[in-house]
Amino acid sequence: MSIGLLCAIPPEWRHLHEAMSDVRDETVGPLAFSRGQLQGHEVVLARAGIGKVNTAMVATILAERYNAKTILFSGVAGGLDPTLAIGDVVVGTQTVQHDAGVIQDDRLEPYQAGHIPFFNPTEGFGFRSSEALVATAQAALADLELPSLSAAAAGGEPRRPRIVFGTVASGDQYVNCEMTRERLHRQFGAQAVEMEGGALGQVGAALGVDWLDIRALSDLAGASSRMDFAAFVDEVAASSALLLQRLLPRL
Repeated sequence: MSIGLLCAIPPEWRHLHEAMSDVRDETVGPLAFSRGQLQGHEVVLARAGIGKVNTAMVATILAERYNAKTILFSGVAGGLDPTLAIGDVVVGTQTVQHDAGVIQDDRLEPYQAGHIPFFNPTEGFGFRSSEALVATAQAALADLELPSLSAAAAGGEPRRPRIVFGTVASGDQYVNCEMTRERLHRQFGAQAVEMEGGALGQVGAALGVDWLDIRALSDLAGASSRMDFAAFVDEVAASSALLLQRLLPRL
């Protein structure tokens, strides 16, 4: 039984791939998977690509073909919570798909992905990671001090990133808008926004796979997010990879 490791883009994937040993690369159709050892575990690392469909496809392969009973996502995200800053890390214990729902009066009313309220209604909204896995992560990361950020990423003076646990919003749009950032935080109480975790949560719930979404903030999802993402993605992706490696020995 292996542990699945999932990333979306090369800077996220690279930090984990370089840390693995006994690596064997495989392909499933057009998709690349790397089997190997990391922190005493047999792992399968996959680079899914951007977006929920890609993540759902690759997470399903990790679960069904590689028998992964736990899948950990390591990557970056945009910050929504105004108390957080670039470089802080959000461990997503719940994911919500902010772009799923019903459009009425030219406005989206969010609803659980895969459901329509007047056809197959549900009281659920979002997907939660298992309480046991969250508790294990909290214990493993309680005393972890991440390396100080560069002065540029920290806004002028080096500082150590914070680690928080909370809600991550997912959608198939890159958020580069102050108004949308404020709305998503207000509407969903989410700390971060990205483009994959909601699908991982949905696949995990369907297939009985434990999952955790680990996201370092590369930007703050506002008007300057495109520039900040390009400048800091590699630096902060190292932090999410470090958290994942700290967690692995406890699993």
